[in-house]
Amino acid sequence: MSYYISKTIEGQFDEVVDRVTAELKYIGFGVLTIIDVKHTLKMKINDDFKPYTILGACNPHFASKALRMEDKLGVILPCNVVVIEQAPNTIEVAAMDPMAMMSGIANEQLHELAKEVSCKMEKMIQGL
Repeated sequence: MSYYISKTIEGQFDEVVDRVTAELKYIGFGVLTIIDVKHTLKMKINDDFKPYTILGACNPHFASKALRMEDKLGVILPCNVVVIEQAPNTIEVAAMDPMAMMSGIANEQLHELAKEVSCKMEKMIQGL
């Protein structure tokens, strides 16, 4: 089992970030954080890295249910989605797979919730 769900699409990097944000909204997730890895690495250690953005996505209803089941779950929240320029106009979008993330936790109710969130992430990826 992979720890992520991904798809490679054609397009301009910033436009794909906007498309991913819109698809996340469509499935009921908002973006809480945006980390521009390329910019951060350049500013912090003068490293020239490819365009790479991490979107911290959250659905408050799922988060509330999950945290009530396992209060330490915040260590892996929010659901991260990465947008990576693999080549000019070739963009990979990868979302964490909640099913894989929860596989080591002995909580059947949490596994059912993770399955539902995984389906949402798969729908978002396929919608691109």
